[in-house]
Amino acid sequence: MEPKTIREGYLVKKGTVLNSWKVVWVVLADDGIEFYKKKTDSSPKGMIPLKGAILTNPCQDFSKRMFVFKLSIAKNQDHFFQATHLEERELWIKDIKRAIKCLQGGKKFARKSTRRSIRLPETINLSELYFLMKDQDAGIKEMKLEKDKKVFNHCFTGNNVIDWLVSQGKVRNRTEGLMVAAGLLNEGFLQPAGELSQAGAENSSDLTLLDQPDAFYYFADSGFYCEGYSSDDDVIVKEEFRGAKVKQGCLLKQGHLRKNWKVRNFILRDDPAYLHYYDPTKVRKEDPLGSIHLHGSVVTAVDYVPDAKRHDVEGNLFEIITSDEIHYYLQAATAEECNEWIKAIQAVAKSGK
Repeated sequence: MEPKTIREGYLVKKGTVLNSWKVVWVVLADDGIEFYKKKTDSSPKGMIPLKGAILTNPCQDFSKRMFVFKLSIAKNQDHFFQATHLEERELWIKDIKRAIKCLQGGKKFARKSTRRSIRLPETINLSELYFLMKDQDAGIKEMKLEKDKKVFNHCFTGNNVIDWLVSQGKVRNRTEGLMVAAGLLNEGFLQPAGELSQAGAENSSDLTLLDQPDAFYYFADSGFYCEGYSSDDDVIVKEEFRGAKVKQGCLLKQGHLRKNWKVRNFILRDDPAYLHYYDPTKVRKEDPLGSIHLHGSVVTAVDYVPDAKRHDVEGNLFEIITSDEIHYYLQAATAEECNEWIKAIQAVAKSGK
């Protein structure tokens, strides 16, 4: 019987020989993971059998890289993968775990509906707790905070976290809240912003730094950015990064000069409406490779790309034409994803400034 494809998409993978990180197309089947240099390649670069595999998530072998997980299949045979954002990693992890469990029990993989209310188990699930904390209505409120001549956007204080955990009944007291907050920080769900919170993150023996009103933190998937002051005490505003994140993920993008196609990690923000793109192989907090101002732009699906150098780039294509008539050509992994990006960009382009 042919292996059943469970999930597929772009991930960043650490090379086993050169130790460099590169984008690969990954296909998760019910018995193993195949990874390809390009999505259109007919044969994979490698295959990782899932029988007997050990999954480590989160993987903290690389301190500057977020959203990394590890698959170990034998002695000294470790495979490291990196997702572009937290939700993407959690989806991969959930399916890989179930595939491994099914192999152990001799059962077939069957996808279950994820449309269920989140109920925390007796042992706290940090992934589920994180998504509850991010809830716009009942979660922790993101704020603009100021300290040491800097403005921290989309963040909150350490005692905000403990207050929320206690008030929502997730922990019994502040001491227990400190332990949970430390776990969220250690696993990358919360990120430190500023010197005091950095010190708390690096000193696990002193958890009291996690319960301070002037220790700032932010969600791993938030639109966090920091502004400094000029000599005239005017805030240096990074206007295009003010908007909240609407959507993010990997797309294939055609270059403007050489017309070559490369996988980029895109982040869509609104108010103001911008689409930033990054090199997904680089460590987090790198400056974007470029930005597309979407206000007044037109977004449509296209059947082909003029002057395309690669003939294997077909299907799921769309074009963005900006107000100053610059053309961008992008390709999504699936038709569904292509439609989602087009709708999201159109909505942002109409509403955002």
